[in-house]
Amino acid sequence: MKNSASENLLTASDRRFLRLALTLAQNGRGTCQPNPMVGTVLVGPDGKILGRGYHVQAGQGHAEVNALADAVAKGLSPKGATLYVTLEPCSTQGRTPPCTDAIIKAGISRVVIGCLDDNPRHAGRGVTILRQAGLQVQVAEGLLADDCRRLNEAFFWWIRHRRPFVCLKMAMTLDGKIALPNGDSKWITGPNALRHVQELRQQAGAIMVGGRTAIIDNPALTVRPPLTVLRQPRRFLWTSRKLPAGLQMMQGDNPAQCVNPRTQAEWLAFLRRLGREDCNFLLLEGGGELAAAALQAGIVNKVEFFVAPKLMLGRDSVPVTGGVAVPSLAEALPISNLKARRIGSDYLLTGYCDNVYRLD
Repeated sequence: MKNSASENLLTASDRRFLRLALTLAQNGRGTCQPNPMVGTVLVGPDGKILGRGYHVQAGQGHAEVNALADAVAKGLSPKGATLYVTLEPCSTQGRTPPCTDAIIKAGISRVVIGCLDDNPRHAGRGVTILRQAGLQVQVAEGLLADDCRRLNEAFFWWIRHRRPFVCLKMAMTLDGKIALPNGDSKWITGPNALRHVQELRQQAGAIMVGGRTAIIDNPALTVRPPLTVLRQPRRFLWTSRKLPAGLQMMQGDNPAQCVNPRTQAEWLAFLRRLGREDCNFLLLEGGGELAAAALQAGIVNKVEFFVAPKLMLGRDSVPVTGGVAVPSLAEALPISNLKARRIGSDYLLTGYCDNVYRLD
């Protein structure tokens, strides 16, 4: 369905309120999976905010319903208001009633939507229903729409391809090393980078680490306070080797599972199983052999490489990727939309893998 209004037809106030809704949506990061993060701002005809809401947890009220409830709790009427929402309102009965019904019933006169829903059950349907009910509906385009889509890139990928979005996280020195010859890698990056990794874990449905990394670092691969923890991600060990007793991730009621996909077909079968189990985001935390295997199999969507401003030196130090080199530079794996930002004393490079296997 083609958008009826481009972003440049939205007013400055429209863009400001939609940006606020985006900020609200991020409060659901790590708590609303496998559902998308959604934020809503309800604004009266006088330009004053009546209510705010975001999707907190799957099975609970959606952002639109929560914003309407917020206004009612304050004794404010939503009649004639404009509702700003980052994602097209749902229009079908799921674990909660359709939000389009609640919006129409509340007497909202205008809805501004950040981006349409890729879910075939919803895509464009909510816009049509609202317009048929007499509401004015505008859908953003351009950078604002891109930001709304990027917020839920894992959800949209899962909906389209029925397997989780795969993010490869690595931490390396400026000369591309992840560990000394003896395996020592704590800590290459600083506390701010480690905090960001916790945030990645918080939104992941599953985490995977290589066997050598598990043995040397003995990570728990858990989300820890002060982040909100409604559920811990599933943990996987990519290995076929015999593991020593006492590894942290093998303890507790839900110990890590050992898997060892190698070929693209084996990886896709594993990912499709996770997708059927409502996992829409898989975080790969290294090491180098796992990174190389996943990249060469074409199952990595996004890379997040932390680069510490230090040099490890030595040809015997462990490189960020292992495996076998590509046959020629012409066959090097391209990374698109590369961006860099500073996190504490380190730098984070993010980009998307062009060789990822797609259904379309």
